Amino acid sequence: MTVIRGTGRRRGALLGAAAAGLIGVGLTAVPAQAHNPVWKVTCSAVTVDLTRYSGEAANTVTIKTADGKDLLPTEQFKGEFHKSLKLPAHDKELTLRLIVKAGDGDQYSRDETKTSPVCDTVPPTKPTPSSKPSKPPKSTPTPSAKPSTPAPAPSTSSAAAPAPQPSPNLAETGSSSSTPLVAGMGGAVLVAGGAIVWAARRRRTARH
Repeated sequence: MTVIRGTGRRRGALLGAAAAGLIGVGLTAVPAQAHNPVWKVTCSAVTVDLTRYSGEAANTVTIKTADGKDLLPTEQFKGEFHKSLKLPAHDKELTLRLIVKAGDGDQYSRDETKTSPVCDTVPPTKPTPSSKPSKPPKSTPTPSAKPSTPAPAPSTSSAAAPAPQPSPNLAETGSSSSTPLVAGMGGAVLVAGGAIVWAARRRRTARH
């Protein structure tokens, strides 16, 4: 009986020690799983999401570039931290460094690096050449209207009336057509007679 009781006590002690060990391991693992640092890096931005950190102790986060410049100056937070930053344009890979210091123990701190790739540049699209202007359709000249049939020539006037025949010579009156001729001859005779008389007088005068 004594042997049986001693064996039972030993077994109980071993089981108790094992249970205590498991509880201790579990308590130790819980804080380690509570801190959740997540950050993502693309060619143009970096996103940081820190959750399940101590809400009582002061935690800090910093993001630096490979050359030591602060992309995110040191900031304090409690519990959670969320930030998205736009990266500067770069033509080669850019190395980034995340530094998280947990206020409840250095074992929960993080110091990690990631690389931001170069963004693919889209080649500029060549302007589409404008289409050549279409040639205007050749317009067929519309034939002008045919001249209307000319009006008939005016009918010739009736035969010209015959010129009036001269009336027969009137009786020898002052209106006869020969009267001017006779008058002219008479005038010439008078002039000639006057000249003869004048010449005769001069002769007579010369004789005396």
